[in-house]
Amino acid sequence: MASVVLSEAEKLYIVHGVQEDLRVDGRGCEDYRCAEVETDVVSNTSGSARVKLGETDILVGIKAEMGSPKLEKPDEGYLEFFVDCSSNSPELEGRGGEELGTDIANTLYRVFSCENCVDLKSLGINPKEHCWVLYVDVLLLECGGNIFDAISIAVKAALFNTRIPKVRVLEDEEGTKEMELSDDPYDCIRLNIDEVPCIVTLSKIGYRHVVDATLQEEACSLASLLISVTSKGAITSMKKVGKGSLDPESIFEMMETGQRVGKSLHIALQKILDEEETLGTSRSKVGFLG
Repeated sequence: MASVVLSEAEKLYIVHGVQEDLRVDGRGCEDYRCAEVETDVVSNTSGSARVKLGETDILVGIKAEMGSPKLEKPDEGYLEFFVDCSSNSPELEGRGGEELGTDIANTLYRVFSCENCVDLKSLGINPKEHCWVLYVDVLLLECGGNIFDAISIAVKAALFNTRIPKVRVLEDEEGTKEMELSDDPYDCIRLNIDEVPCIVTLSKIGYRHVVDATLQEEACSLASLLISVTSKGAITSMKKVGKGSLDPESIFEMMETGQRVGKSLHIALQKILDEEETLGTSRSKVGFLG
């Protein structure tokens, strides 16, 4: 993961500020940086979104393609994740970027493995034969800290924007089945994202923890806790990252903070998505080249 080199004096300044609930950029310990969310930014996808969280810039595109359902779930579709870390940081070139991309993809698989996270049955077409497969491509354009949270926000926004054509299965007298795709752009399936979790990363700095850490703050943290939280505040998964350790009391405090902050994050994101949709085609698009 991209990192910065800080002197001991700079680290001490950041740590002491966090203990006083005053971070270098003026935020409190539970405050996110200003986030920019825009959907429908890539034309040749079923859904897309771009999220800028501070200096972190994420682009997500979702492509719906027909495939064969999995044997254990013959009447459901499924999601596939691919993460490309083409950041301008030298540390993310080559093997470093591949390892980070694999780690992020595995984390997303774990987050979306919870039951009822996405209505996968709505992606089923013909049991045991055909289903919709959603290929979720994540592109890390720039890394400015807290990439897991930014990616989870972008994935949820892209799923909200995803439109899948409705399919009719026709059967002739001989029993041969044919599929007919609707060419009406408004005759489509929209995914319910109410239960899709967002990741809240809590970084332990000194005796306190912060959300949405910058690269400088991540350099001062030896351990972080990734918590996936639903809009109702339910925790669906947790993952500890970093070389340091976390005591049980700290973990419980971080879980409580994650639930509280996660609920607020969902409310703010849904408000932005709803406002953007009400604008329809009249809104001005920036796009990922903007």
